[in-house]
Amino acid sequence: MTALALFDLDHTLLDGDTDVLWCEFLMARGELDRNAFEPRNRAMEERYKAGTVGVREFCDFYVGTLAGRSPAQWAAARAAFFGQCIAPRLLPAGRDCIARHRSKGDTVVLTTATNRFLVEPTAAALSIAHLIATECETDAQGRFTGRVAGEPNMREGKLARLQTWLEARGQTLASQSTTFYSDSINDAPLLRAVGTPVAVNPDAQLRAEADARGWAVQRWRSHPG
Repeated sequence: MTALALFDLDHTLLDGDTDVLWCEFLMARGELDRNAFEPRNRAMEERYKAGTVGVREFCDFYVGTLAGRSPAQWAAARAAFFGQCIAPRLLPAGRDCIARHRSKGDTVVLTTATNRFLVEPTAAALSIAHLIATECETDAQGRFTGRVAGEPNMREGKLARLQTWLEARGQTLASQSTTFYSDSINDAPLLRAVGTPVAVNPDAQLRAEADARGWAVQRWRSHPG
């Protein structure tokens, strides 16, 4: 039996949330109006943490920040964003965990509700070749429309998208020894489906579920202690 190591990104491998940090980055640059956007962003983040926000509503909200430009037109901003806001927040404990799985020959996958365009640099920085993320719709001119393409990689969709990815490789979850690391109750469907669920820096709801089900709980910190 082969082994699969799945990693969530935000608040798991990353000390922060990619979408929220991206919006703050755009507001600081004056590309989003802070007075109008910040309260909406804060409300969306809180509803996500509570597990009450609609999946497509959540994903469309953040993909919408890309609307009207192509990946090439956003490339310089994305590079600056990664360097300033993401790279310094990648947790050493997460990197160490990835390295341990690699040393055993496990297949490492980054699976996140955040859109592929924003997280590709993070996957590359972590040397993770396999990325399952929410996909962005583009128009005939190659510009982002601000809508999600296909099924968002969130909640039940994260499990479904993984199953589709495995099927394309001629595999199933049953054929894998699978470990999944996540912080969020939104990932409960996939955590319940794998053989070894690990709650990392869990929110209150996930901590309660982990305690009830006897799941491992780990704390990955920015600094020792």
